[in-house]
Amino acid sequence: MRKGTDYESRQADMIADLESRLHDPVVIAAMSRVPRHLFVPPGLRSSAYDDNPLPIGHGQTISQPYIVALMTSALELKDDNTVLEIGTGSGYQAAVLAELAGRVITVERIPEIARAANERLLKLGYDNIEVKTAVSKLGWENSAPYDAILVAAASPTIPEVLVEQLKEGGRLVIPVGDRHQQELLKVIKSGGELELHNLGGCKFVALIGKDAWEEV
Repeated sequence: MRKGTDYESRQADMIADLESRLHDPVVIAAMSRVPRHLFVPPGLRSSAYDDNPLPIGHGQTISQPYIVALMTSALELKDDNTVLEIGTGSGYQAAVLAELAGRVITVERIPEIARAANERLLKLGYDNIEVKTAVSKLGWENSAPYDAILVAAASPTIPEVLVEQLKEGGRLVIPVGDRHQQELLKVIKSGGELELHNLGGCKFVALIGKDAWEEV
């Protein structure tokens, strides 16, 4: 990818790469409308459209574009859906979700990151995203049940508390494994059972809290 500050051409390169790897033109079009360079620290903006995760502070990262596209595609969103995201981070994934869904509730456990993401998203005009600061219980029960849930942090198991917040027929996408390597799972809640689809290997920061990893 070309270096420099020509964000428009660099984003076009990112989109072309996604088109070669993922057959979901609706999701890819949504990502073309979100300026990823505004979701990373200024010193890293020259790398904003590379297909890599990038640090955003407090030990957190913004996921690589392909993983964002893959997870979003797996949710099969409709414009009347309400989506829960666990792990707001920079707000980039929430912005992509908001391009496709009617309402996005996004939860972040680090208050400073939550505040910065909320300010960023409001400045960019996303009025269908609600940024919440995490409570002790995973998810956000007040707005449940959800059509779809995206977890942008790794869990040792599929948390039952999140399954409970999912509608019948709803989709949950979550990385499951240990703290070093995970498998990205798509979970469909159907007839009281969970239908699992493995989307491949991945590596995320740890999901912290009850029903996930304890802070260390």
